[in-house]
Amino acid sequence: MSRLHRLRQVLSTKGLVCDIWLVLAAAALACLGWVMVSSASIGLLEDNYHYSIRHGIFLLLALGATLFALSVPLELWRQNAALLLLISIALLVLVLIIGQEINGSKRWIALPGPLPSLQVSEFAKLGLIFYMAAFMARFAYDLRRRAFSLWRPLAVLAVPAGLLFLAPDFGGMVVFSVCVIGMLLMAGASIVLLLGSGSLLTAGAVLMVAHEPYRLARWTSFLDPWADQFATGYQLTQALIAFGRGHVTGMGLGNSVQKLHYLPEAHTDFIFAVVAEELGMLGAITVVLLFGLLIVRAMLVGRRAELAGHLFASYMSYGIGFIIAAQAFINMAVSAGLLPTKGLTLPLISYGGSSLLVTGLMIGLLLRADIETRSKPRQASTPYKARREPRFAPNR
Repeated sequence: MSRLHRLRQVLSTKGLVCDIWLVLAAAALACLGWVMVSSASIGLLEDNYHYSIRHGIFLLLALGATLFALSVPLELWRQNAALLLLISIALLVLVLIIGQEINGSKRWIALPGPLPSLQVSEFAKLGLIFYMAAFMARFAYDLRRRAFSLWRPLAVLAVPAGLLFLAPDFGGMVVFSVCVIGMLLMAGASIVLLLGSGSLLTAGAVLMVAHEPYRLARWTSFLDPWADQFATGYQLTQALIAFGRGHVTGMGLGNSVQKLHYLPEAHTDFIFAVVAEELGMLGAITVVLLFGLLIVRAMLVGRRAELAGHLFASYMSYGIGFIIAAQAFINMAVSAGLLPTKGLTLPLISYGGSSLLVTGLMIGLLLRADIETRSKPRQASTPYKARREPRFAPNR
């Protein structure tokens, strides 16, 4: 047996219970995130280990959420998809009424006692993914053969997107929209209509930016952050300084200067800048590659499920992949000065209980989809090329 053949056997996942590369990518990002949160939060409070300990507890809860999702059949989620979406919408309405307003946005519901605040938009992602996956699995033929059938999922998307607009949470709106449009694209919906819908959303985003002065200030500061580096461009300029200090190999773990009250939200929204400063370009590229591996494996899980006829598992996996990809790209692009500032965490790396818990559930759902596909590799043929059966078959 040649060495090349042995390497192919090692890289292959056919004989495994689940996708080992997905597990390794998620575990590596989670471990790296704990280390970077511990480093980035030093000096923020009198107790230097406060955020590190809490982040470790959140990771344990996320692991429990992964095991929970891994043990629940996907059919149960599919049957209750509409209910879960209604609960998500109710929570988005509730946060507008009783939510905490932080930095001009209502995104969190305060929980009693020592419990952390609940970020509703994170959990709403799951409700949206479940409903869209159930809809696309049921109307797969219509989405491929009837171009205007995609108006229904877009109409459903408008409800949580509108509630996020009222929060306001522009970053969440973008992530939700990318998820649904990406799922529709993978389901075979009309590309022309999807491009048209994307153009309308882009035009709406431009109008939203022009309508609100603070959004316009963020956009102009993104274009030239050094023009007002001590006001609207402060966060971005400090992040760019962190990138510049990191060079190729970084300043060394724990040696970041920008995290010492120079860079705001260093352990949450701008943790990627701390990674670039302490671990350098090599560390930043490693994070990008790990996210790339995680997203590619999520898409492959969806593709295997689609070929095996597990349509709900397939579209759910695609949706999770698009959610993680959009949020990771936006967070890293904001830190690098490629996009305007948005309050989005970096999945599995940034500090935040809600984000870690939901991401843990997503990883568990991906593994469950992969396990069910491997256990029943030929459940049913895909209905894309088959003629649509009548709802009530005639008596023979």
